[in-house]
Amino acid sequence: MDNLTFDKGFKSGFITVVGQPNVGKSTLVNKLIGEKINIISRKAQTTRNRIQCILTLDKAQMIFIDTPGIHRPKDKMGKYLNEIAYESLREIDLVLFMVDANYKPNDQDKKIATQLAHASSKPTLLVLNKVDTVSKNDLATRINDYQKLGEFTDIITISAQKGINLDDLTEIIVDYLPEGPKYYPDDMITDQIEQFIVSELIREKILKFTHQEVPHSVAVEVTRFKERSDKDLIEIGANIYVERKSQKGILIGKGGSMLKKIGKSARADIENLLSTQVFLDLWVKIKDDWRDKEDALKMLGYKG
Repeated sequence: MDNLTFDKGFKSGFITVVGQPNVGKSTLVNKLIGEKINIISRKAQTTRNRIQCILTLDKAQMIFIDTPGIHRPKDKMGKYLNEIAYESLREIDLVLFMVDANYKPNDQDKKIATQLAHASSKPTLLVLNKVDTVSKNDLATRINDYQKLGEFTDIITISAQKGINLDDLTEIIVDYLPEGPKYYPDDMITDQIEQFIVSELIREKILKFTHQEVPHSVAVEVTRFKERSDKDLIEIGANIYVERKSQKGILIGKGGSMLKKIGKSARADIENLLSTQVFLDLWVKIKDDWRDKEDALKMLGYKG
């Protein structure tokens, strides 16, 4: 981030979005940025890496850190995801604690609120999402329930999916950001390399189309990313890793039908992202119990 520009009155800062899985963190960030950067799924453990997305306005720049949902870990992968989420609280300027307005606070919400109180002295906004699915009376009760979890700088109710109150949320975020430089160029929306986003888009389609054991035990590694010089085309090769032979069979499907379905859907999103035609070549491979092996986690980019 060399050659940072400082304009009087310009605000900037790093914002971390924390909360349980499935409360809508990735949907919110994607809606605010206006691009599909973070993968979205109803299944837990969708986001595995800390992803920085950038929203630049005339008078402010927001750098959103979308973290894995904080949950009860069952393996080394789960513990790693929680570590990332809590590490994101360091050296940030604002915390968004996101919850689902459909449910009362549970033990995990209480744990997150306690962790926030101890780990961050920065402003914390309580964001109740999915208000479009809750009655006004129930919402008032729910706000009161969550207020009891701790001291929040501000509270706002939104629907990330429907776009309700997102402009108000943006204004509130800007209010709490300090004056600072423009860290990234105006047209930059993420600091992640294209290959990483491609792997996440492929993984999203696997989460969407498969069920049972496959989603939590799948990882994607982009092995080839080559721009053709003779035509407007990018050739992409990727390995999909699972832990057992039965999972490989599910992903491939009868006559390769499932893998073709995943590839077709992923290719459409990737072409939209890269604004060019894409040739996508997917292979399914077995890596036994990779979620509990340090070397496998490192190879797949989940540990530094």
